[in-house]
Amino acid sequence: MVDAVKKPGTEKTGSANKGPSSNVKKNSKRFKPKTKVTAKRQSMLNMHRMSPFKYDMNEILTASSMDPDKASSFLASIIAKASRTSTKEAKDFVRTFLDSGELTKEEFDRISRLLDKYGKYR
Repeated sequence: MVDAVKKPGTEKTGSANKGPSSNVKKNSKRFKPKTKVTAKRQSMLNMHRMSPFKYDMNEILTASSMDPDKASSFLASIIAKASRTSTKEAKDFVRTFLDSGELTKEEFDRISRLLDKYGKYR
């Protein structure tokens, strides 16, 4: 008889010959508990209380000497920083306006208290 010629790449890997014990070893790697890496919780703006926060901020900014057009973008920047990074970053941003003289110390304190009031750890 003529021997069949095997084509390269068609050989069996032998996994069918090992039996059920080989599956146990193979699956044991899959079910190892993974360690969960979490970021430290930070105070961020509570998005469910956005409307009251905007209302209170607008009261502070209309009473301030800041230009209304600049106040609008200032408020948007505070909301973006406080909701995405942290309220601490938003306070640092407000502090730059205090240092440049565009806000008074009283306005800075009121804005900082609002950020603390409407903050939520997440």
